[in-house]
Amino acid sequence: MAFKPANNIQDLQYFGEFGGVNPSISDSSTYTFLSAKTMFDTFEGNADGCYLYSRHSTPSNLYLGEALAAMEGTETANVTASGMGAITPVLLQLCGAGDHIVSSRTIYGGTYAFLKNFTPRFHIKTKFVDITKLDSVEAAITEHTKVLYCESVSNPLLEVADIEGLAALAKKYNLKLIVDNTFSPLSISPAELGADIVIHSLTKFINGSSDTVGGVVCGTQEFINDLRSVNDGACMLLGSTMDSLRAASILKNLRTLHIRMQQHSKNGLYLAEKFEADGLKTVYPGLKSHPSHDLFKRMMNPQYGFGGMLTIDVGSIETANALMEMMQHKNLGYLAVSLGFYKTLFSAPGSSTSSEIPENEQAAMGLSDGLIRFSIGLDADIERTYNMMRDCMKSLHILNS
Repeated sequence: MAFKPANNIQDLQYFGEFGGVNPSISDSSTYTFLSAKTMFDTFEGNADGCYLYSRHSTPSNLYLGEALAAMEGTETANVTASGMGAITPVLLQLCGAGDHIVSSRTIYGGTYAFLKNFTPRFHIKTKFVDITKLDSVEAAITEHTKVLYCESVSNPLLEVADIEGLAALAKKYNLKLIVDNTFSPLSISPAELGADIVIHSLTKFINGSSDTVGGVVCGTQEFINDLRSVNDGACMLLGSTMDSLRAASILKNLRTLHIRMQQHSKNGLYLAEKFEADGLKTVYPGLKSHPSHDLFKRMMNPQYGFGGMLTIDVGSIETANALMEMMQHKNLGYLAVSLGFYKTLFSAPGSSTSSEIPENEQAAMGLSDGLIRFSIGLDADIERTYNMMRDCMKSLHILNS
């Protein structure tokens, strides 16, 4: 039977304290007890349904975590204050001094900087590889490797990871496969394909309104308990706690994610096909020209499409900047980082979200100065949007008249 992530979210039923259709928000930093013994038991993790202190957990955070675990098909989940607040504790929980990580070379700049520049302080080394080549991934594994790390669809080059193939390698060498699924919620379900841990920046498509940051770690009950341990849990001790008000807000937005992802994907495919037909160097997993198009089709939940992220290469940073400024002036979107907003967002990753990656390494992975990353919005009339974008490109001589 096909996995139906939106159904799993829809089937959760929460009531508020007074019968509200949304669960009540727990607006407290600390909680009271009727007995000292219950406080002790809660601190030791032996009192289900009791809350001690909001850095540990809150009802609001647990509601959101339960919904996200249902979406990804994992036993449970832990929400955090940001996407990086999810990624960094997971890696530090799994790895210690002398351990090794094999990571995709094309990942979010913040994750790259953490692995390249920060974890070596703890004597944790990372080998960056072309994640689309399973033989290169396997060749990079050593006796000290503990983790395989990738993004389902990579930021910003939109490379697609063979999650089933990577999961087989992880099982063969007794590793944990961690997949950041930020670019493809609902479209791809990594846990169903064999991933051990699924991470999202909730800031992006899942929240969808660019008004908060957040993250989530979806995994087994055992691993999430480890992250929350008061004695040695990385999420607990590093303190990347989501605020209850934000958790409640994201949970409300999660209810419409399936509708939004369908429209993001519909608009993304329309523009990608038009741009490619115009002769632009266009990368989008829904295009047959994408080297991993067939792989994505095999992995995807087809009703949610190929996502809302695409790139075009206009040759130079000067041309890219001029085009983005003109499109913003024409109200076609915003020159801004991040993604998943109702309006189209565009940026030049080499000088923004991937700027942590040295220029020589950007060149090696194929990240050029002229690359523009688009997060396609929810436009009702995408044909009008395309025609206006095309006029901008003509005026800058990116396209011939």
